[in-house]
Amino acid sequence: MSVAFAKEESAEAASETILPARPISNRINLVTETGLKMLQDELARAQQALEAANVLEDVNERRRQSAVPVRDMRYYSERVRTAQLMSAPTSNEVIAFGHTVTFERDDGRTQTFRIVGEDEANPSEASISHGSPVAIALIGKTVGDVVQLGQREIEILSIS
Repeated sequence: MSVAFAKEESAEAASETILPARPISNRINLVTETGLKMLQDELARAQQALEAANVLEDVNERRRQSAVPVRDMRYYSERVRTAQLMSAPTSNEVIAFGHTVTFERDDGRTQTFRIVGEDEANPSEASISHGSPVAIALIGKTVGDVVQLGQREIEILSIS
């Protein structure tokens, strides 16, 4: 068969469908129950997307459609494998993973965040990673403590 009739991409084009791995933090992978379920759901979605891509007849399209699911499956498989499920805090005396903390900034603004795992964190939805500078500064503190955060101070108002 003549090369003119073959519908295969070059090795260079094929390598473009192999995506670099998603970076995985070297921090301990603490998760809440919600965070673990989210990781498991994302892994299942990636598996479904890969299965859908694998039924495509065109090898080049199959390669393109499977690139993201393959990368995501590697990432979420590792995150589920290394997840350390943390039970909800039993006391609201000292800030720990899983707590919701309300604090007042030195500019008068009040903010509330829940301290969660890295994959679950979403500051726009009032959750921050346990590895974020704010969470690191807050963990181990109690209501009334004033914490230095860079050039700013924050005062802890409540822990729940």
